[in-house]
Amino acid sequence: MHEIHIKDLNDLDRAAGEFLEALGDRKLVAFYAPMAAGKTTFTTAICKRLGVNEDAVSSPTFAIVNEYRTGSGEPMYHFDFYRIERLEEAFDIGLYDYLDSGCLCLMEWPENIEELLPEETLKVRITVNPDGSRTLAWED
Repeated sequence: MHEIHIKDLNDLDRAAGEFLEALGDRKLVAFYAPMAAGKTTFTTAICKRLGVNEDAVSSPTFAIVNEYRTGSGEPMYHFDFYRIERLEEAFDIGLYDYLDSGCLCLMEWPENIEELLPEETLKVRITVNPDGSRTLAWED
């Protein structure tokens, strides 16, 4: 079990860097967490760490997917499946084209498309601790 503890917002950059290092070559990441646990905030920290223009990063709640460019020009994708009610909606946006692209895909609310996630998807749980800190946890 891998864990990264995030003390507060000031600790996000360090945690994002540590997470990216631990990620290695994996490209598909699903964040499981309750509402307001920090999924979008952590995704934004990852994007910033990768050189994405911070102003470009927002939750794709209505669009379902946002495409960003990293500092090196690589595309990356940020999904928010919160509003998905039927699996067909994920197919309608071309989900597998994104997942098979070889680009980094960060997914919020993956519970709503669970059965469509490839086996190699890294499933990360974000827990809100009593002191307001967060813990990211995953298994290889």
